[in-house]
Amino acid sequence: MGLMDKVKSQATQLAEKAQQAGQMGQAKLAEVQAKRKADALLLELGGLTYLGKVGRGDADGGARAGELVGLLQQHEAEHGPVAVTSANAAIAEATGVVDPTASAPPPATAPPTSSAGPIPQAQYGSGES
Repeated sequence: MGLMDKVKSQATQLAEKAQQAGQMGQAKLAEVQAKRKADALLLELGGLTYLGKVGRGDADGGARAGELVGLLQQHEAEHGPVAVTSANAAIAEATGVVDPTASAPPPATAPPTSSAGPIPQAQYGSGES
């Protein structure tokens, strides 16, 4: 096998690997987009449910909720079961705070409550011109 044959063989292998990586990336992108769509449908359905529970829903809310349930069922038929994420988990993922009801820890040292006087001015040079 000549040098050119080896180079062609390696180039073909690299092209195949790049194509496989591209296909995996496309699949992951499609998966993320499907999850975002399901999350958006669930968010709107949850909002309509909340408004209905607190007495602020409108006449079209029930019809829209039924439409959303149909869209979610269609989504599940195409992409598999929809997983509902807990609100606490979503907040923790977005903010990095594990317990959203917890308060932030106090700073290690408290900031001064009042000024300790004027800020000292620096003296540069010997003062002689």
